Amino acid sequence: MNEKSSLNLDLILQRCRPHDSKPVNVLQTLLAVQDELGHVPQEAVPEIARTLEVTEAEIAGVLSYYPDLRTRPTGRHRIRVCTGESCVANHSDRVLAALRKKLGITLDQTTRDGRFTLERVSCVGNCAVSPTVIVDDQVHGRVRPADLPQLLQEFR
Repeated sequence: MNEKSSLNLDLILQRCRPHDSKPVNVLQTLLAVQDELGHVPQEAVPEIARTLEVTEAEIAGVLSYYPDLRTRPTGRHRIRVCTGESCVANHSDRVLAALRKKLGITLDQTTRDGRFTLERVSCVGNCAVSPTVIVDDQVHGRVRPADLPQLLQEFR
C-alpha cells in the first residue's frame, strides 16, 4: 500500500472506530475503505482488524462472503455479466465468451492496459430484457455478442 492509501485508510478507520454507544460494523467499514481506495488491500486487513477490535479472520470472512467487496484493484471500467436464470436461458454465456475473447482476459481479470475488469453477477433483476451486461453503473439489456464492439467503444 502506498503512502497516500495508508493515510486515507487511517482517516477512514478513525471514523469507523468502535464507540460505546455504537457497535462495530465490519461490512460498513470495508465498504468505506473500498469506496476510498477502490478495493480493500490485503495488507490493510491487520490494521482494520486492530482498529475495529475484531480478528483478522472476521475481516477475511466478510471479505470472502460479499461478492461486491474486492481485494484487488479493478480496471477503470467494470464489466459485469448477469448469470441469473433468465440471462443464462437467453445465452449470457455467449456474451461472456465473446467478452473474454474480445478483451483477452478471463473472469475476475483486468486487461493489460487497466481499462476493463470482467466479472459476473448472479442477478441484477433485469430479467425482462435479458441477457444483461452492466458497464460501470450503466445497465444494458438484450445484449448480443454482436453488440459488444459498439457497447465497449463508448468506454474506450
